[in-house]
Amino acid sequence: MTKRGLAWLSAAAEDPETCRAHWADDPRCPYALPAGRLFDVVTVGQNVGMEAFDQLNRRGLPLGPVMADLKAGRVGFFLTSRSRGRFERLLARQSGERAVPSYRYLDTGSFVVSPGPMSLAGDRYQWMRAPVRRPEASPLRVVALAMMLVAAADLVERVARYGEEYPTPEAAGAEELAEAYADAR
Repeated sequence: MTKRGLAWLSAAAEDPETCRAHWADDPRCPYALPAGRLFDVVTVGQNVGMEAFDQLNRRGLPLGPVMADLKAGRVGFFLTSRSRGRFERLLARQSGERAVPSYRYLDTGSFVVSPGPMSLAGDRYQWMRAPVRRPEASPLRVVALAMMLVAAADLVERVARYGEEYPTPEAAGAEELAEAYADAR
């Protein structure tokens, strides 16, 4: 995390000086920050969040800071504050006939436990993409996130169904092996 990213994130705290002092003492230590003033956060299950994060990165789509709470199995995507209405409309539109992916929207009145500026691999709270400066207010970030959350949830659901139908590699390949054996005769 850069100094500008640290300044932006700590500015969201109820007492920014205390927050910065807390992180100066231990840069790995998480800190509870109020959502809604400088940012909102959308949290999803870890499997959907990791897939959405990977797809957003791989495709070069707009993406703000992203954090993970490994113990709770959640991934949090930071959005511009007051994005809830647009996000929910876009998510519903992207979902169409499919179910809307399960998520929590944290805005005014909510707190998010933010990783420290120097989280490490074994920490419960980690940055997947730390803030490097104040994120630009981009409506495209909301669109990209809604689109990828729906796609990731659909993919994760299909993979789970496949895993139930074919619990082992042998079960998945049994039908193909039987057909290959029959063709060889």
